[in-house]
Order: sequence, then structure tokens, then C-alpha cells
Amino acid sequence: MTTATAPHSLIRNGRYAAWLVSDTAKGLASALFGFAIPLIALFVTNEPAQGGAISAVGMGIRMVTTVFGGVLADRHRRIVMMVMGSVVGVVLSAAFTVLALTDALTFATLLIMEILLAARTGLFDIAGESALKEIVPDDAMGRAQAANQGRDAVLQLAGGPLGGVLLAAGAWLIGAAMAVCHLIAAVTAWMLQRSVAASAPIPAPAPSSTPENGDDPARRPRVAADTPDGPGFPTENGEPDAADTGLLAAAVAVGKPNAMREITEGFRWLFSRPDLRGVLFVATIINLGFSVAMTTVIYALQQQGHSPVTIGFFATGAGVAMLLGALLAPTIVSRVRSGTVIIGGLAVSAVGVFGLIPVHEPLPLTLVLAGIVFFIPSVNAALMGYFMVATPTEMLGRANSASAVLGMGAIPLAPLVAGIGLSLIGRDATLVVGAVLCTISVLLAISTAALRALPAKSGWAAHSAQFAIR
Repeated sequence: MTTATAPHSLIRNGRYAAWLVSDTAKGLASALFGFAIPLIALFVTNEPAQGGAISAVGMGIRMVTTVFGGVLADRHRRIVMMVMGSVVGVVLSAAFTVLALTDALTFATLLIMEILLAARTGLFDIAGESALKEIVPDDAMGRAQAANQGRDAVLQLAGGPLGGVLLAAGAWLIGAAMAVCHLIAAVTAWMLQRSVAASAPIPAPAPSSTPENGDDPARRPRVAADTPDGPGFPTENGEPDAADTGLLAAAVAVGKPNAMREITEGFRWLFSRPDLRGVLFVATIINLGFSVAMTTVIYALQQQGHSPVTIGFFATGAGVAMLLGALLAPTIVSRVRSGTVIIGGLAVSAVGVFGLIPVHEPLPLTLVLAGIVFFIPSVNAALMGYFMVATPTEMLGRANSASAVLGMGAIPLAPLVAGIGLSLIGRDATLVVGAVLCTISVLLAISTAALRALPAKSGWAAHSAQFAIR
């Protein structure tokens, strides 16, 4: 007689709650800055291309630093890195506040702040994302990712209007709010680290460095040693011969930390998995197309003379739709094959981007955008949930960073395409470019067998085990 195991309760998981608060506070800070910077740049320069250049540089810096962030996440304690990243965020947010209060926000200073904050995100945020696997078991990962999507919807819901109100009152308020958010993130991450450390097993005491026969090297037993630096094979007189010395030197070299080698391992592992690599190329194209479309709409609204508050409420419709979609995401991910969820959600988004072209006023744009993003929480929950289950814990930081880099590899082009497109070919033609890119991603997804084969949540572990490297 077998007894069914009760599903893991996320509500009763205090560590997940602490992680969620920390990650949410950090996410709100990023949402405020991401909303404000393009608009501040447009107000300062009155040039969409220059505003696009600032965003493009920031995205490029984030992409480069993300690959090193994955290495750091696999080398060090991930929750400690969450604390460090939030502390850095407090310092940078305070610096932005000072620049705003002293009327020192120019194209150059905005570019510098964008670079520094993008580097902070790339170096530290992967650790927070990867730490989730240490807190939530695999059987609850789908629900956790769906809850995260609901959280993201709330940020989308609040970030735009809040950013618009704060920016209307003064850019310094954006910096102050970011500093408070990062402070909350640092405190809750520190509390999470203390909870994890308190429950960790006490390590066994290390053997005494002074054995009974003393610490005379001449009296040590001559046995082969398999150490982290490599194997040593003594000869009859107790010293390694020349051949063994070469082997030992090579082994030591391999054992030394090497960021480029570890980055390569992350990409190699990801590309060795046919169940994952096809999805990444699809994500790269859809992200570029969707980002081009959204950036074009926001820049166009600003150029039409709409206020930051109005533009902020444009994001409210997307937030409401994503929140409703997130409520349905756990059911959809549990009952529908992930491949079907992903392809269907992308198809809806592509059709919606075409629908943006003839619409110019904020309210109708908001309604169309709400339809575009309704199924995005289900798509992300299926995609990220399967990815977290399929990736070994020791590889998660590097695999996450490799996935993020490939997923956003072309996104730095989006603000440039939007800014230059608005200047040269106009709003509607630039939106056509974004819509065509989205359509290409859908066709690629349909033609990718590995993506179509992804099962519903209950089959993630068994399906991913087929592709595990043995």
C-alpha cells in the first residue's frame, strides 16, 4: 500500500517567502530604473536615437557581465551574492539620487549610471535566480515559477504608474525609491542566509595537522594522493619523476579557477541538450521582435507629447493581463504540454504585435498590449520551470547565464532599431519590423521538434532525464 505524498507548500516555505520578497524588491528597483531612464534620456536629449543608444549600451553591458555572473554564482554562496548585489544597488541608487538633485543628469552621466547598474544586474542577479533551486524542490518548481510570473505582473502593474508619478515629481525620487527597494532586498536576503546557515550541518573537524609521528616530511607515508590539485605519484626515493611532475603540473592547471573555461562549460552543456537549445534561439528572436515593438510604442507616445504618467499607465494594462494570466498559469502548465503552451503563447503575441500597428492612442494600445501578454506568464512558467528541473544544481549559475545571454543576445539592438526606425521610417514601419521578427520566431518554434516534445509539468523530470549527460 503506497501513501501519496502531499505536495510541497510554498506558502509554508519561509525561505521561499524571504527569497520572493528580496527578489521582488530588487525587481521593482529594476522596473523603476528601466521605465525612467529612456524617458529621462528623451527629456534631456530630445533625440530618440540617443535614448536608444543608452539603453542599448546598458543591455550590452548586462549581457557581457551575465556570463561572468553565472561563474560567480557557481563558485560562491548564491544567497550571500544576493546580499552583496543589493548592497551595491543601494550605493548606485544613492549616487543616482545625488546626480538628480544636483541637476547633473546629462547624456554622459545617464550612460555611466546605466552601465554601472547593468553591470550590477549581470554580475549578481543570476545568483538570486539560481538560488531558487536550493529553496524549492523540483515538484514545486512549476508552481514557484507561476508565482514568480504573478509577482512580475504585479511589478508591471505597479512599476509603470509608480515610475510615472515619481518621475513627474522629480527624477531624484526614482533614485530614492530604488535605494529603498535594494535595502529591503539586502535585509531579506541576509535573513535568508542566516536561516540557511542555521540549519546547515556542522562540518566534521579537520584532521590534526600534527600526527602522532610529528610533521616531518621524511616520515610521511608515501602513497598516491588524489587531491583537488591533482594526483601525485612518488617514486622510490619519495620524489616524483619528471613525467609525473608534468602530469601534476597539468592537473594543477586544470584545477585552478578559470572563468573562461567555466563559461565555456556552461555554453557547452546547454548546447549539448537538444531539449533546451532549440528554445533558446526562438527566445532570442521573439525577445528582439517584442522589445522593438514595445520600445517603439513608448518612444512614439513620448514624441506625441504624452506625459510620463500616461505612459506609465500604458503598462498597467499589461500588468493586469499578466496578473490574470499568472493566476491561470499553474493550471495550464500542469495540464497542457509545455511545447503547446510555448508555441501557442508566442503565436498570440505575434498576432498582437501586428495589431499594434493601426492603433495610436494610449487606451486602445493598452487593450491590445493586454491581449499580447496574457499568456506570457504560462509560457515563462513552462520554460523556466522545465529549465530549472533539467539543470544540475552545480551547473545552474553558468547554464542560467548562458541561457540569459542567448535569450537577450539581440535585445541590445531593440532600442537602436526603435530609435533609428522612428527617425528614418516612422512608427508604423518600425512596428512592422518587430511583428515580422515575432512571426519568424513562431515559425521556428513550430519547426523545432525538441520544443514541441516538451511535456506537461508532471513529466518534466522524466523527460529531462533522457538527455542527462552520463
